[in-house]
Amino acid sequence: MPDTKLKLLFVCSRNQWRSPTAEKTYQKDPRVVARSRGTARGAVRTLTVGDLQWADLILVMEQKHQRHIVSHFGQWAQHKPIHVLDIPDDYQFMDADLVEAIQCAVEPLIAPK
Repeated sequence: MPDTKLKLLFVCSRNQWRSPTAEKTYQKDPRVVARSRGTARGAVRTLTVGDLQWADLILVMEQKHQRHIVSHFGQWAQHKPIHVLDIPDDYQFMDADLVEAIQCAVEPLIAPK
């Protein structure tokens, strides 16, 4: 039986606080498989073409991350849904308020219709 889990790619700048928190938050969710990456050159895990090809849904923390993906990976991202979560870089890893903000932004996108 093929894996039907939705593949979520979370993207922030440095892959240090926001996107790894989102990945960890959804790590054990049976509906999805999650991965996180960063757009900055010095990111912990830097975004690649392979990440974009893997993802079903790209979830970026800010508008600038969407612009980066479109400008640097245009042809690989043009048929992928990219959603801006509007979560500012104001939190530490696994901050309770950050987890809540991520869940509030992501759940409407992945909840069964």
